[in-house]
Amino acid sequence: MTSKQRAYLKSLANDLEPVFQVGKSSLTPELTEAISEAFNTRELIKIAVLKNCMDDPREIAEMVSDRTQSQVVQVIGKKIILYKESKENKKIILPF
Repeated sequence: MTSKQRAYLKSLANDLEPVFQVGKSSLTPELTEAISEAFNTRELIKIAVLKNCMDDPREIAEMVSDRTQSQVVQVIGKKIILYKESKENKKIILPF
């Protein structure tokens, strides 16, 4: 993903509300599966890491990205933005 594409996705995610929250139990298989299923209906997902989660948000982002075959767009503070291109119906057209 190029820096222009990443910047474009960041601008789109700016208005998104977090779809999932990672809490005290951190990243569970059920949460990973739910995130994976959410990529069936949307291409861009924002995840909030709650204060009671002791894991590093960057590590959580990398684990989710690996498990869902998505790309980390941005990790800022305790917010994670992930992108996975839809094969059937593209909703987001990336520049370049």
